[in-house]
Amino acid sequence: MTLSSDDIRHLADKKITEAQLNEQLACFANGFPFLSLVASATAGNGIRVVSDEELAQYIERWNTYLTRDAHILKFVPASGAASRMFKNLFAFLSSPSDSPSTDFERTFFDQIDSFAFFGTLDAACRTNEGMGVHELIAAGRYKAVVANLLEARGMDYGELPKGLLLFHGSADGPRTALEEHLVEGALYARNQAGRVNIHLTVSPEHQALFEQLVRRVVPAYESRYGVRYDISFSTQQPSTDTVAVDLQNQPFREADGTILFRPGGHGALIGNLDAMDADVVFIKNIDNVVPDRMKPVTVTYKQLLAGILVDLHDRISNYVRLIDSGACSPEQVDEIDRFVRETLCVRNPSMPTELKDRIAYLRRKLMRPLRVCGMVKNTGEPGGGPFFAVDPDGTISLQILESSQINMSDPNARHLFEQGTHFNPCDIVCALRDPYGHKYHLPDFVDRNTGFITQKSKDGRELKALELPGLWNGAMSDWNTVFVEVPIETFNPVKTVNDLLRPEHRN
Repeated sequence: MTLSSDDIRHLADKKITEAQLNEQLACFANGFPFLSLVASATAGNGIRVVSDEELAQYIERWNTYLTRDAHILKFVPASGAASRMFKNLFAFLSSPSDSPSTDFERTFFDQIDSFAFFGTLDAACRTNEGMGVHELIAAGRYKAVVANLLEARGMDYGELPKGLLLFHGSADGPRTALEEHLVEGALYARNQAGRVNIHLTVSPEHQALFEQLVRRVVPAYESRYGVRYDISFSTQQPSTDTVAVDLQNQPFREADGTILFRPGGHGALIGNLDAMDADVVFIKNIDNVVPDRMKPVTVTYKQLLAGILVDLHDRISNYVRLIDSGACSPEQVDEIDRFVRETLCVRNPSMPTELKDRIAYLRRKLMRPLRVCGMVKNTGEPGGGPFFAVDPDGTISLQILESSQINMSDPNARHLFEQGTHFNPCDIVCALRDPYGHKYHLPDFVDRNTGFITQKSKDGRELKALELPGLWNGAMSDWNTVFVEVPIETFNPVKTVNDLLRPEHRN
């Protein structure tokens, strides 16, 4: 396409090149190929199920690792706005009815004093309306209560990110989602020196609010848990934004004529993760937290995943060093081959037969970032599913796939998708260094052909948006991946405000 001088200046401001723009436009024109599935990963076939004895051993393995001088990090994607949490309440505000008319609305108001934010909401209502929450409800002023919760004149929860919302009660008072991550970090990610490193990816407009909350609450948590926190932030880089197009695949232009670029989805965060200088990284979404009474099971299985990770990383390091020593016997090559096939679940239908070629292939597969992913049994919650899929190089490996990456018109692919028994709740522990301690360059391991095209609208006009390969999907496609079954109790996301009324979110 021909760009105007204004277009070129706009691209420069976004730090996006003309070549990148054309590459993105080609994605809309050509689409993305579906991945070829071989099988669903199930318990005992791609998903490890550990015994109680193994569980204890791996937890001990992790606790032993923590005595090393290692850099451990909790990486928390926290830029998501909470507006979708309150979709039902926004609908109530704009509805003609002045009273609750849906089950969701009735549940919200019937149990309103069970929310951790109730005290703050009650105070906001008294300041702005001259009456508390229950008085407003008794007077039939339901919308005034919701307005004080969602709008700027009250708590502004309709615009804030989830990390800043009060989620749970505790012995010391209500806690935000961010505070629950501080507590988690102290329980399973403190290093030998008692430091807890937490990195949050946030929206630029909210970073100052996160920093303000950290300054206010961190001293109390440091005192309570005997740790020192190192909290850092990053934002999604403008250069990872992607172009939007109209229904004819032409750049979508705003009213002033500028080309619309949108955030490229959580897959853009692979650059943020790549910037982390850490040995072991825990990745967990901001809204998947629980109050203290539920934390023991979370801590146990985080330690399990981390113990498996460091054990595997040590084994990989030993094998790579053995290969590099030049003293790898045919029997040892067979052992490494079994490890790659059976433990890392990487299969090669065209395995080289010459010894030197086998060794070169095995080393190449070992020299990759490593992740251990918790998998919970599928209970209907959304989440990427675990599959054996064909990689671009023809090998077969474990992948976390979204339904949009699967050709549902293919009866076999649909059958494998429907056969799935587990999904990934973004419960991942990663090793980002090679056997010699050097950081991997994570963008080198992204499958660029695994993006998404979604339908959106702006100002009443339909558009198509491009999302980059998902952070735990295509962005980690060429990683070594191990799936481990963890209990459903470790997965407690908050997708709607009423999810905070579930038993697992009660104090």
